[in-house]
Amino acid sequence: MEPEIPETFQFMAFALLLAALVLTFLHLLRGPTVNDRIVAMDLTASIIMGFILLYSVLIRKAFYFDIAIVISLISFIGTIAISTYLKQKR
Repeated sequence: MEPEIPETFQFMAFALLLAALVLTFLHLLRGPTVNDRIVAMDLTASIIMGFILLYSVLIRKAFYFDIAIVISLISFIGTIAISTYLKQKR
């Protein structure tokens, strides 16, 4: 028998992730430097992965874990590519 997470906690987690996404998006728009915006974009990808994983737990399907792994790989490669481009630009 697997322990279950009550749906109330899951919906609270969705609300907290949504609040984090809104705050990160505001930081992405108003970031004082380009480096801050890069970090905000990386954090946005992490929050979206949190949404996907939480949704996967809610509907009890493990298929969505693969999608989160792909998003994390693309986010990592994108962050490295942008950082390399900015380093070469200077």
